[in-house]
Amino acid sequence: MSEVEMSVEKHVFEADVAKLLHLMVHSVYSDKNVFLRELISNAADACEKLRYEAIVAPQLLGSDPAPRITLTLDEENARLIVEDNGIGMSRDELVESLGTIARSGTRAFMERIEAAQGKDGAQLIGQFGVGFYSAFMVADNVDVVSRRAGSDTAWHWASDGKGSYTVSTADLADAPARGTRITLHLMDDAKTYTARWTVERIVKDHSGHVPVPISIVEKPGAETVQVADGTALWTKQKSEISKEDYTDFYRGVAGQYDEPALTIHFRAEGRHEYTALAFVPGSKPFDLFDPDRRGRMKLYVKRVFITDEAELLPRYLRFVRGLVDTADLPLNVSREMIQESPLLASIRKGLTNRVLTSIEKLAESEPESFAKLWENFGSVIKEGIYEDFERRIQLLALARFRTASDDTPRGLSNYVKEMKDGQSAIYYLTGDNLAQLQASPQLEGFRARGIEVLLLTDPVDSFWVTTAPDFEGKPFKSITQGAADLAGIAKQNSDAAASETSPAVAEFVTFAKATLGDAVSDVRTSDRLTESAVCLVAPEHGPDRQLQKMLQGAGRNEGAAKPVLEINPGHALIASLAACPAEDNTFREDAVKLLFDQARVLDGDKPEDARAFAERLSRVFGRALKH
Repeated sequence: MSEVEMSVEKHVFEADVAKLLHLMVHSVYSDKNVFLRELISNAADACEKLRYEAIVAPQLLGSDPAPRITLTLDEENARLIVEDNGIGMSRDELVESLGTIARSGTRAFMERIEAAQGKDGAQLIGQFGVGFYSAFMVADNVDVVSRRAGSDTAWHWASDGKGSYTVSTADLADAPARGTRITLHLMDDAKTYTARWTVERIVKDHSGHVPVPISIVEKPGAETVQVADGTALWTKQKSEISKEDYTDFYRGVAGQYDEPALTIHFRAEGRHEYTALAFVPGSKPFDLFDPDRRGRMKLYVKRVFITDEAELLPRYLRFVRGLVDTADLPLNVSREMIQESPLLASIRKGLTNRVLTSIEKLAESEPESFAKLWENFGSVIKEGIYEDFERRIQLLALARFRTASDDTPRGLSNYVKEMKDGQSAIYYLTGDNLAQLQASPQLEGFRARGIEVLLLTDPVDSFWVTTAPDFEGKPFKSITQGAADLAGIAKQNSDAAASETSPAVAEFVTFAKATLGDAVSDVRTSDRLTESAVCLVAPEHGPDRQLQKMLQGAGRNEGAAKPVLEINPGHALIASLAACPAEDNTFREDAVKLLFDQARVLDGDKPEDARAFAERLSRVFGRALKH
């Protein structure tokens, strides 16, 4: 060991890194080849970052301006070396990049891997970009030697992936002139990665279209053989690109290992010129519900990577992966210029329109493929109904919904065409659970009349329905809010006459209202109930039942309206209670409060006072046993 390497710092991995490494090392995955794609992608990014920094500091390129990635195979020593001449890393960058995880969504990724153990875990590793740490799936020790462009110091990072790593200065004679060299000391069952045909096949399958040439050295000292020319796929004509080429590129840029559900490749010409290559993934990315809702589209200027933080698509299309390359921005574009650029606003509009149009065409031409896409991303696309006023009607037409009588999602145009005579609104029911919604008593009167009701189970549903005024002239109406207004629509069973409210039932409703007092805003007979005795609905104005629950859960229940208790006047239980002697006051009060608790349970809540509920139930049971 040379003198410059004598000072060695030892560090412990950040907790999330240690957990991730443990999961990868101690789990069995069917396709470990993904590690090479990840390391090559990182190397390509380093080369692109150097090209970008060299715009203002060309001296960083020195006498070696052409970017490259070299894979050296060392079968004798069971090593695979991945080297690039990109930007390189300083000591602090090594620690930050290889010792911590800053990428949002990592915890969700690890939780999904843990949950999948023994199930489909063998497929999970290919669905996520796990970056540098994937090296420990095939190596029991990893050495990284890196020298930042323009620096006269090189650094050595080393770890066995078991909880700690070391950082030390490296001998310049043994370091790249610029860039990073990663040496994988392969496990016994991973020595096949020193075979040229294996490595070359993986490169062509997964990394053949990265914008940096890739070469292989079959053994130390052998000739360098280029296996990928670094041609940017998006610069080619669509007629020159095969479906397999698109899929390979998608897997590299998206960090996924499935096939794209939709590929969108176009060149925009005119006032603003740019090329876009975008993909809708075939499965849900692990960061789909990242709280920051950041997009994953990359911005290039003249094939030079600029940033992956420009908002090239609205947040409700954040699942789309890909890139935009333009020559109309200066290469030294600043973050502030990106945020304020009219060109970027134009690109955002054009790209958004093209993505939505492509999804619409898929819905028309391949309904089964679109159904899968909607199943994966519909809950996110619906955020646009709430956020994107300009495209609200377009998104509403694209949306698909389950209904009370059909598990196959349908569009709103289809719903409107099948509306009943006398029906003036698009009815919906919101909640957390589809099975619970299907059993909701509020549906009974609508089912009896053959009226379809949209069943909305995504959190965003409670919000967009309050901002979408109508569709094709038909307003949206919650069946848990206000009066049902069903009297003018005939029931399907012609023998089912409307239930008349007897004087005894009317008196019982008045008694119930007095008994419940401030717990409810009203008690009334219902024309929406046909089988259940009671249900809860929201008053005519204000949030419906589900939105009110969400607001209460968020601590925003100030001034919340009390629910309305609706009573089925034709139900046998109600008729029996109404016939009870007026002097049996305690029993009637218990019955009313139990009916209210029953309505709460049917609405997905629980009795407000569990002890009082149990005592009432005991008294009612006791009375029944005496009789």
